[in-house]
Amino acid sequence: MRERQASHDARRAREFEAFVAGAAGRLLHAATLLTAEAPDANPRARRLLTLALAHTYACWHRLRGEDPYDRARQYLATRYAREVWHQHTALGRGRPRPPGTLAVLTPQERLIVVLRLYEGVAEEQAAALLGLPAERVRAICDRAITTLTHPPRESTPAVRGPKIAPS
Repeated sequence: MRERQASHDARRAREFEAFVAGAAGRLLHAATLLTAEAPDANPRARRLLTLALAHTYACWHRLRGEDPYDRARQYLATRYAREVWHQHTALGRGRPRPPGTLAVLTPQERLIVVLRLYEGVAEEQAAALLGLPAERVRAICDRAITTLTHPPRESTPAVRGPKIAPS
């Protein structure tokens, strides 16, 4: 009996290693886009990836026909959303925005853009994952795309001439 369990555990480990070899790069890229960190300096993204992979491994035996990539992506997205929510509600402050193209978006906009455009998740599926109506997901995605294609201009102070005393 123990040999059978050991054989099963070894097969499970090999399957998971193969999954990680094929999916970790894309999941890390998605996490890096979510956190808006630089690709070469992304500790938050790596932490998200590690947590998502650990969660996926913990429920590996229960997947039974379910795509492990979908499970890992789902956990990555919900964990990111939860962390952002806690950061912004804790004492009313969030992290400073890192530089980057996606950094101009709010965390919710970034999450929806990554799910919809990078990961190719259907609108209804993203809405179900985030607990939002599909119309709301569509509106947020449209607003985010508009922000990305037409970034807000930096406010420049008006140039004023010298003060002239009234005569």
